[in-house]
Amino acid sequence: MLKMDRPYNERISIYNGMASTMAVNITNTFFPLFMITILGASNYQVGLLSSLPPLIALLMTIPAAILLNKSSTHKRIVGTAIITARLFFLAIVFVVYLPLEWQAWAFLVIIGMMHVPTALATIGWQTLISGLVDEHRRAQFFSDRNRMLTVVGLFTTLFVGIVLRDATESVMSYQILFAVALCFGLLEGFLVFRHKENDPVVTDTKPKLMDWSIFKDQGYRWFLVAALFFNFTWQMAWGLFNIYHVRIAEATIFWFSMFSAGNMLMQFFTYPLWKKWSEKYSNTLVFIVLAIGMASAPFFTVLTTNFFLLFLVQTTSGFFLSGVILVLFNMLLEHSPADKRTYCITTYNVLLSLMAFIAPQIGILFLELFGIVEAMHINAFLRLSSSLVFFAMFWFYSRHKKRPEVAV
Repeated sequence: MLKMDRPYNERISIYNGMASTMAVNITNTFFPLFMITILGASNYQVGLLSSLPPLIALLMTIPAAILLNKSSTHKRIVGTAIITARLFFLAIVFVVYLPLEWQAWAFLVIIGMMHVPTALATIGWQTLISGLVDEHRRAQFFSDRNRMLTVVGLFTTLFVGIVLRDATESVMSYQILFAVALCFGLLEGFLVFRHKENDPVVTDTKPKLMDWSIFKDQGYRWFLVAALFFNFTWQMAWGLFNIYHVRIAEATIFWFSMFSAGNMLMQFFTYPLWKKWSEKYSNTLVFIVLAIGMASAPFFTVLTTNFFLLFLVQTTSGFFLSGVILVLFNMLLEHSPADKRTYCITTYNVLLSLMAFIAPQIGILFLELFGIVEAMHINAFLRLSSSLVFFAMFWFYSRHKKRPEVAV
């Protein structure tokens, strides 16, 4: 865990991650509740809350890459971008003073603008930290860091839920929440500047913006089809869960925090299990089970409005979600040619952002056409169908695999 004998940059990165986790968890977790309860947002606007960030990330990928490639130092760009992004929390505090009919749209505009520097900060941080942590320590460091941040996120969410459990419809409670998030966000940006950045490496070689030959690799093509279809079915229900929990079940801040905390706690304890099973049975075979498990969440959610049962559903969902996060990334590395891996990962992330923009809007469309229960059932069926795509992928590679697996 957080040992004082860790290298300086690792300790600063962990502190930075803790501040970031607290800033994000006490805002993003409760944004949907704030939109519906305080701002009176429509279902379409709630869907846009899920779609806007990935759209901005998609649009910012190339400009951010160009800016970072031209810069000899990254921590200044990343730190400035984080502080700029977190300052938008201050605008959210005052959005309630606008005329009611403008509030939800103004909130969405603020969220969209906020994610311009956020996208730059995310890409820049990945570039920055990859050069600050020794390669031989990287896997263990990120494993330790992620587990610590999961605990921080868990307790932060629980604390907010308990303190504000009777203040779900209080405007001032949300304003205080976002103001506190601003303070943690500014600390997060300050800690980025505290990193000790390595001297820049000067090179005359200009990397290609894209290598289209990656699409000739059968393994990568199969992975793209299966993974993007699964992510479409997964992200399609993001807005639907929020709408069901708030409008149908009438969940409070306390229960929103409990749903999130139960999910995170289950993820924390089950990461090692999925790692063990994927190594024993193969990533693709395990993911078939994961896709089936993910189909259970929308199906069981609409069976009840009882908060304890919904908490159980969300906690169980965390069991499968931990595997999705771990195994999907392993599969990306496994099916990406080693000499073109950077291009494969970048392309996957760009297409993933596109899916994350489109999918929630399709979910809201099904909601408007068929109602919340039917829309959730359709989503459960599509998630189940994605397991068949991964089964086809597994069947194909069990007979036609042409290159050895890459150890990850």
